Amino acid sequence: MKKLKSFKKLITFCLVAAVAAAMILPPAAVSADSEDALSDTYVSLGASLSSSERATVLSLLGLTEDDLKNCTVIQTTNQEEHEYLDAYISNSFIGSRALSSVKVVNKDDSNGINVETHNITYCTETMYQNALATAGLKDADVTVAGPFNVSGTAGLVGAIKAYDTMTGKDTAEESVEAATEELVTTSQLGDSMGDQDSAAALVGAVKDKVVSEGLTSEEDIAEAIDETADQMDISLTDDQKAQIAALMDKIKDLDLDIDALKEQAKGLYDKLDSLGVKLSSADGFFSKIGDFFRNLWDNIFG
Repeated sequence: MKKLKSFKKLITFCLVAAVAAAMILPPAAVSADSEDALSDTYVSLGASLSSSERATVLSLLGLTEDDLKNCTVIQTTNQEEHEYLDAYISNSFIGSRALSSVKVVNKDDSNGINVETHNITYCTETMYQNALATAGLKDADVTVAGPFNVSGTAGLVGAIKAYDTMTGKDTAEESVEAATEELVTTSQLGDSMGDQDSAAALVGAVKDKVVSEGLTSEEDIAEAIDETADQMDISLTDDQKAQIAALMDKIKDLDLDIDALKEQAKGLYDKLDSLGVKLSSADGFFSKIGDFFRNLWDNIFG
C-alpha cells in the first residue's frame, strides 16, 4: 500500500512539474521564429475574393488570417488584370473578378524561382517560372492559388506586384509586358499543340538562343525557332512561328542575362538538358566567332 501511495505521489509530482514547465516556457519564443519566417513572405490576394473564397485560398497558400498579420499583404484588382492582359487575350477570358492569389517568399541567393500552383488551369508551373524569370524575379518561392479552377493569368500580375513590394523597386513596364506575353503565348501554344510542357520547353529554348547569341534580325530569330523546333521534333504552323517570333522581338530588347535565366529557371534547363536539346549559351557565340575567323583564314589562303 505504501508503494502504491508513493507511486501516485510520483505521478502527481511529474504532472505538476510538466504543467509548471509549460507555463514557465515563454510562448513568444515559439511564435517569434514563425513571425521571423513570415516577415519574408509577401502575399497578393485577389481583390474580388469572398470571405469563404479567401479562406480557401489562404489554406492553399499555407497561411491563416493570423499569419497575414506578420506578412506583407497587397491586392490585385480586376482592373489591373485587364491593364496587363487585354492586349493578349479576350476580355471574356479574363472575366470581371480578380481571384488568383499569390504568395512570394524571399529566399537566399542561388535558390532560383520555384513555383507551385493550386486550382490553376491555364498556366503551368514551368510557364510561371519562365515568365517570372523574364520579368527579372530572382530567388523566390512562389505559390499561385485560386479558390476553385481558374485560369491563373492574374497570378503573374500578383507575383510581380508582390516581388516589387519585396524589393522596393518597380519592374520595368517592358519586362512586365514581355513576361505577360510569354505566359499567354506559351499557354496558347500548349493548347494548340496539346502539350503544355513541350510548349514551355520550346519557348524557353528559343529564348535561350535569342538571348545568348544576341539575335536581333527577323531572319536570325526565325532560324532559331526552326532549329529549336527541329531539335525537339515539334512541327509548328506559320501562325505559331509568327507568335513566337513576336514574343522574341520583345525579349531581345530586355538585355537579359542568360546566366541569370539559367540560375532562376533551373527546372526548365534541367528538362531541356534531359531532352538532349543543345542550348547555345556562350558557346554558340564563340562558335560563331570561330567560324568567322576560319572563313577569313580560308579566304586569305584560298
